[in-house]
Amino acid sequence: MPTKTLDRPLDVRAAGVLPQIEPIALATRADAFDDPEWLFEPKYDGIRGLVYASQLGCEVRFRRDFRFDGSDELRNRVARVLGAREVILDGEIVALDRKGKPVFRDLLRGEGFLAFAAFDLLWLDGDDLRPLPLAERKRRLTDLLPADTGPLYKILTLDEYGRALFSAIRKMDLEGIVAKRKGDPYSSATTWYKIENPGYSQSEERADLGFKVLTARPG
Repeated sequence: MPTKTLDRPLDVRAAGVLPQIEPIALATRADAFDDPEWLFEPKYDGIRGLVYASQLGCEVRFRRDFRFDGSDELRNRVARVLGAREVILDGEIVALDRKGKPVFRDLLRGEGFLAFAAFDLLWLDGDDLRPLPLAERKRRLTDLLPADTGPLYKILTLDEYGRALFSAIRKMDLEGIVAKRKGDPYSSATTWYKIENPGYSQSEERADLGFKVLTARPG
């Protein structure tokens, strides 16, 4: 049964069996590091969000459980990619420029190409994946999304070499990197580290979180 696009948001969790997820918060760390037990990802400049999808529909929610209603088009495009799969994804809502680079000011203004950059798979077809090690959740995310699409793609992951990735993102003028231990489950006891790029050119834009254009409301 294919997923239908919706004219207005549906509370997919209330209508189905999907649990409410509290995202893992990022702790700040000053320096990049190398460690074979850890993996590293670029920190894309967007708004942290969770995708909840099932055959009943699709929705995107912020932390603190506010629903993202800034773009029905994004929600419907993500729903078409996932089809009737029952899925919860953790990631970032981003606005991409013509070169595919996240631009936070465009996101605040409702401009650019909106997409969801996924970095974790928490639920799949009735199975709660949160107790599994991160490395296994990443593997299943790749199985679910073997190829990137316009509205939905996987964030790049690099094993062990955090310093090399941090050097690359500084040259690319990205916000920073995130460090995650491969063996950790998805829980409140797990620590993920954010290592910020001190030379990031959009850092001042990042301080303005008024969301004057994009709107979120309690779900």
